[in-house]
Amino acid sequence: MNDSPPAPATRAVLDVWCELQCPDCHRAAADLRALRERYGDALEIRLRHFPLEKHRHAYAAAQAAEEAYAQGRGDEYVAAVLARAEELGRRGEELLVEVARELGLDAEEVDTALIDGRHLLAVDADQAEGRAIGVAGTPTYVIGGERLDGGRSQEGLRERIEEIADRLLGRDAAG
Repeated sequence: MNDSPPAPATRAVLDVWCELQCPDCHRAAADLRALRERYGDALEIRLRHFPLEKHRHAYAAAQAAEEAYAQGRGDEYVAAVLARAEELGRRGEELLVEVARELGLDAEEVDTALIDGRHLLAVDADQAEGRAIGVAGTPTYVIGGERLDGGRSQEGLRERIEEIADRLLGRDAAG
């Protein structure tokens, strides 16, 4: 029997329950960029959809993001839509297709995906899983089995995520 502690992970996973019309998610984008820069491939950041009923275009935005991922440019698309979250509230699907076009995606395919609902199951599955683990608002982060609610305040959350990631990856705090 081996009593030594488990070896640190070579990769940690951060699930980010997000919605693209959410002003708090827009503000959290800078923290996610900083985490990507600090950890690179050692921290897998996964966008999980959690469209809120109060934002009428969030569900369509989640579907459009899934289509952008299918076209290989999801992270870039998500960042671009989050940067225009307020405008999304006014313009809806028109903006989603426009952003796709601006990024060089197949905008007609994004529009078609919104009509035919091909990504509904992926969005619904994320939302159901989020509800099952107690996600109530966005952004909510899950790393190392710990849920952190960014919908109330982003204050100190990046530092807490870094502490957990460092522990999971076997790094010292300076690491």
